[in-house]
Amino acid sequence: MQALVKYANTPGAVELREMPEPQITPDQVLLRVRAVGICGSDLEMFHHKITFPVKPPVILGHEFSGTVVEVGANVRDFQPGDRVVSETAAYICGKCAECRTGNYNECPNRLGFGILINGADAPLVAVREGALHRVPDNVDLTEAALTEPLCVAYNALVVKSRIRPADVVVVLGPGPIGLLAVQIARVAGAATIILAGRNRESRRMQIGQVVGATHLVDLRHDDLGVIVRDLSGGRGADLVVDAAGPSATVKLALDAVRRNGQITKIAWGPPPLDLSLDPLLAKAVTLQGVFSHTWDTWERALRLQATGQVQCAPLISHRVALADWRVAFDALEGGAAVKALICPNGVEE
Repeated sequence: MQALVKYANTPGAVELREMPEPQITPDQVLLRVRAVGICGSDLEMFHHKITFPVKPPVILGHEFSGTVVEVGANVRDFQPGDRVVSETAAYICGKCAECRTGNYNECPNRLGFGILINGADAPLVAVREGALHRVPDNVDLTEAALTEPLCVAYNALVVKSRIRPADVVVVLGPGPIGLLAVQIARVAGAATIILAGRNRESRRMQIGQVVGATHLVDLRHDDLGVIVRDLSGGRGADLVVDAAGPSATVKLALDAVRRNGQITKIAWGPPPLDLSLDPLLAKAVTLQGVFSHTWDTWERALRLQATGQVQCAPLISHRVALADWRVAFDALEGGAAVKALICPNGVEE
């Protein structure tokens, strides 16, 4: 089968290759892939600017939805025809302290799809039963491919942060996770949601206003700290979400957050941090890191989609066939795309 493969740990080492079809174990199911979201980490893998280990050759793709076509002998809860999404942990040990305490997303033996185990940028992918979640009947299966980034946003803002009604929340970075974070902040009760980016007129920023941002800040011209203090009675933001990554956004967050507030960092960034963390101490700010998600987060994210409280469709700007993967990559890098999906079995209207 044709698949999108990172074949070496060098820049540009991604191409379509013929790969063997996956063979499932007794505890796995075989999925016919409907759609795969292109993540920022996929672009970093293409340029080999990643900060985590990769084991090539490996099929890319860790945000995906599909339909079960075959089940292993030990699988009891799924059957052919089921519409599903999958968590990103292709393997967890189930024995370490993190697994035993329900924090299996932090399993030190975790193997992620599209990084250390073949992912879903191919017509078929093998998935362990424990990673699967049923997609509600009223949720479009293609749109369900965005469940994974929605889970990242939910974990960051609800599980790892505290938002109370009337809070002031700042989201730095209008990428897909930033736009989903805006929606989670709205659902959680924030009264003022400030989305900050580098172009107020960009498609991403305008989508942010549609899905829940109450104010847009153009970082090329506006002083974020001043605007946040004006909107918060001089105190600053209760929560700042860094969905951008570089050290400059951490500095912006430290300026915008209130005393005893919280900064939650979702996006990875290149080293070094290159700034003083003294304001973190002076303000007694909590700096919270987040990674991945767990079973309950996935179920809640799917419920948010099913009830219409979160909209994924406005974020999807490109749907391409597997053969056109480079078109989508280039559109994302050039800023023409918001969220691009690869459809390995063909684009369905």
